[in-house]
Amino acid sequence: MKPTRLLSNQVFLPLTSLILAVQLQAKPLQVYILAGQSNMQGHAKVTTFEHIGMDPATQPMLAEMQNTDGSPKVCKRVWIASLGSADTEQTGKLTTGFGAATNGPKIGPEFTFGISMEKATDAPILLIKTAWGGKNLNTDFRPPSAGPYEFNDAQIADLQKKGKDLATAKADQAKASGVYYRLMVEYVKTVLADPKRVCPGYDAKQGYELAGFAWFQGWNDLVDGSTYQNRDKPGGYDAYSSAMAHFIRDVRKDLNAPKLPFVIGVLGVGGPTSEYGPGEQRYKATHQNFRDAMAAAAQLPEFKGNVAAMLSEKYWDPELSAAKAKDNAIQQQAKKLATEGKLKPADQKAAMEKMRMDGLTERERKILAVGISNQEFHYLGSSKILGGIGKGLAEAMIELKRQGK
Repeated sequence: MKPTRLLSNQVFLPLTSLILAVQLQAKPLQVYILAGQSNMQGHAKVTTFEHIGMDPATQPMLAEMQNTDGSPKVCKRVWIASLGSADTEQTGKLTTGFGAATNGPKIGPEFTFGISMEKATDAPILLIKTAWGGKNLNTDFRPPSAGPYEFNDAQIADLQKKGKDLATAKADQAKASGVYYRLMVEYVKTVLADPKRVCPGYDAKQGYELAGFAWFQGWNDLVDGSTYQNRDKPGGYDAYSSAMAHFIRDVRKDLNAPKLPFVIGVLGVGGPTSEYGPGEQRYKATHQNFRDAMAAAAQLPEFKGNVAAMLSEKYWDPELSAAKAKDNAIQQQAKKLATEGKLKPADQKAAMEKMRMDGLTERERKILAVGISNQEFHYLGSSKILGGIGKGLAEAMIELKRQGK
């Protein structure tokens, strides 16, 4: 019987140790909220992944996004619940396909954000993403404490000139104000009311922790000359800065998370304004003013150490952008020749291809073919750019949490 008892002990002790190890490793579900408009949805097709590997600086990021056979990575400890990027809610383990659903599969910042956070902790992670295209902060996401949106004198004069009833216009504006802010908060609360619905292995005994909020939005406010009438002048976007500060306070209040780490993804389409070329100079002051206004909330004393501004301009790809500008010029030249009658319509396509062969290098043609899947205001639909942005948001979040500890 003695050998049997020894065998029993040999089995029992490792099993006890395993159970203890599992108990020690059990941690609350880490919940990160990702919110914004179309660029938080993400318009980078997975077909642009190849371009990431063409740059030695971003090859390591691609290795984290793919398996060795080239298939997209499926995170082991990261789940996502997403509203607004598709016609219906999307849930599951984090992988590709949680970007904007149209002409997908696509990725947004969520993919590399989740991959980076999974590397940074051994806890389970849940991303709750709420993103709707074409939305602004001054009305659509307007936070409650910012008060009702007030028409400025120029807007009132324009309404009167068009024969609009001012009282009706104000009522319509009030009705539209904050609609997507409320949808965002309601969805977060709905998901957190039953985390197990999204994360099957959720441990109710460990519970969950609201670990951070990432905001990536801005284009619709940037181009809104009606609300922001002095966009090219210092302080022209002060109203955005004020609304952003109210937004952070209200999110924390409504989710009962007073010190929730908050990262603002500052708009960076076109890259750093200091590197703008001759054709972009007319936008330079406006773009920089808006970026400064977005980042301003992070400088407020009340937000010191718990709000950060992440400059997405750092992840813009100047090589890809320059190749696109060069290609656009070639296409315009071909169209001009056709319009002037020097090129028959039937021959225009062939001639354009020849002009591209002559005017673009082999690398330029390659990166244009595999690196772009959308317009410039969607960061060219580049997974290299949006992948960098997601990683940047995560790194800023990790640093905030480090400071908080």
